[in-house]
Amino acid sequence: MYRIGSVNIDTSHAPSFADILLKGDTARYTAVYNDAFRTDEEVNAFIERFALEKRYHSLDEMAENVDIAFIQGCNWDRHIECATPFINAGVPVFIDKPLVGNIKDISTIEQLEEDGATILGTSALRYTYEHDSFFTVPDADRGEILHITTMVGVNDFDYAIHSIESIMGFMRDTAPKSVRFIGTATVNDTPCDSYYVRFENGASACYHICLKGWQPSTALVMTTKTSHAYKIDTSKVYEAMLKQVCNYLEGKENLLVSAKKMCDSIRILIAGKKSKKNGGTEELISALSESDEGFDGAQFEKEYAAQQRAAAKK
Repeated sequence: MYRIGSVNIDTSHAPSFADILLKGDTARYTAVYNDAFRTDEEVNAFIERFALEKRYHSLDEMAENVDIAFIQGCNWDRHIECATPFINAGVPVFIDKPLVGNIKDISTIEQLEEDGATILGTSALRYTYEHDSFFTVPDADRGEILHITTMVGVNDFDYAIHSIESIMGFMRDTAPKSVRFIGTATVNDTPCDSYYVRFENGASACYHICLKGWQPSTALVMTTKTSHAYKIDTSKVYEAMLKQVCNYLEGKENLLVSAKKMCDSIRILIAGKKSKKNGGTEELISALSESDEGFDGAQFEKEYAAQQRAAAKK
């Protein structure tokens, strides 16, 4: 049984993942470290619910007693900091979405991987059963991807990453070339931002973000043969992804991609943000630099923590 150490349990992912893993016999959450906004009471409840062995107050000590670390804090600007003790100890890390939020951290993540770190992640929307279904169609019948359209709700990064990861899960080895902000549609007081992505192989994609409220994750894939429409079953997305993680732990064939490929998704969103700021210019992925504005993880944590506290009082 592989031992998982969770670093911060900010979101619903940690208990959701732990519940799913209890149904199998490959891995279990056995340890937790918490220095974010969750209270001792909440951490103790997590420990009791999933029969964890220990709460650690040192990441270095935890790294000596787990087989893999799940970095699950909602402040993505701290993900590298939290992952480093495990990387230094040669322990694989799974970094929950979003992996990081700016070009500087992307460079750091890619260098860590190049130096030998095992970095897994990030959004479950890359590894869905719907993606599996698409690729089970024989090549001759499926055709080559021409265009993908995805839709998601809530915000332009923490949730939008799902939409991009879904696109990249279909595109697989094809790298993005550029991003252009198309515009904002607003009905009553509900806005939706739309973006256009071009890929190196000539294919394209559009992603649409409803900026007010949750939306189901959907994908339309047009190929040279036909079109495939998917409404992603969100009740099974974590299960599908965790199967890939367990396959990795057991040395089995899996679909987990490199950190470099995961970083392409973040580059798309940063390029999209830059394009929107510049009035809809086409922004080349290759031209992005550390001076380009990323996404603020500390501010997101502050807002998310406040939402969680308000919800708990209701």
